[in-house]
Amino acid sequence: MITPSASDTASSSESDLAQLTEDGPARRALPLLLLGAVLIGFSPVFAKLSPLEPTATAFYRSALAVPILMAAALMTTRRAPAGHRKARPTTWRDHLMLAAPGLAFSGDLACWHWALQYTSVANSTVLANLAPVFVTFGAWALFGQRPSGLFVVGLVTGIAGVGLLVADSLTVGAPNQVFGDGLGVATAVFYGAYILGIGWSRTRFPTAVVMAWSTLHTAWVLLLLSLLMGEGLAIPTLYALALLLGLAWFSHSGGQGAIAFALAHLPPAFGSVSLLLQPAVAAFLGWLVLSEPLTPLQGLGAIVILSGIVIARRASARQSGLSAPPSPGPPASANGPTVL
Repeated sequence: MITPSASDTASSSESDLAQLTEDGPARRALPLLLLGAVLIGFSPVFAKLSPLEPTATAFYRSALAVPILMAAALMTTRRAPAGHRKARPTTWRDHLMLAAPGLAFSGDLACWHWALQYTSVANSTVLANLAPVFVTFGAWALFGQRPSGLFVVGLVTGIAGVGLLVADSLTVGAPNQVFGDGLGVATAVFYGAYILGIGWSRTRFPTAVVMAWSTLHTAWVLLLLSLLMGEGLAIPTLYALALLLGLAWFSHSGGQGAIAFALAHLPPAFGSVSLLLQPAVAAFLGWLVLSEPLTPLQGLGAIVILSGIVIARRASARQSGLSAPPSPGPPASANGPTVL
């Protein structure tokens, strides 16, 4: 079980306020979060164009990102200030903290690709984007971050927008659909765990270190799954390599890296709602790159998603403002939560 340390609890009000104000890196957190959502929105296009099988594609997404992320982590190690977040893992607890989001993300990718084999893209998209529900309840149960009524309105609005986005393609009663829909829900659970794990890890490590080590764990799990499923790992053409590099460097390193930085300065529940922008970006790129139809209902869904994000941000800002102490408290702990 994960519980906040005493120093984290003492400084939670102050840190929550800083997350949504104009101070320091928090000012860049929301734009980076939205940029990350846009970059990840490219991943379905890269994955769909990839000639490799789904799990093998997911493996290369993480494996090809490891060198560039490790290089960034080494640069961070050299310039990390003393007494700040740790530059590298040194204990078993550190390694567990960095492995947790990586293992969750490998489960997310594996369940997502398997869900597509048994249910429609629309169904799996809606179910996978239930992740903010699990993040909200997880943040409440584990960290005591209780959502306000207005935030819940924003959350429901955003998920409703995702439903509108794929409403034309939803199916009911197709063969094996119950199993596929179950995998879609599992995708949401794993992605919710990933978001919480990234937010937890960023309390102790810089973004580059979190991304490098968690991606390494994602890669070896997906490699094992690919081998167990008998999927070929040979990259047939330079075009295929270019697609995989785009997926690894552009969507994963850039997109997930931006999200990891932002989650250190924004409440996890609000961050997860903002990531509902991903399916809207994917739908637009599907129309632009893959010539997939884009209907007025999908446009309405995108508008509703953005409305949900705005409502959730307003609720988070209001809640942080109400919880702010009258005078500055002690600085936030670099030790983060403790594991029991």
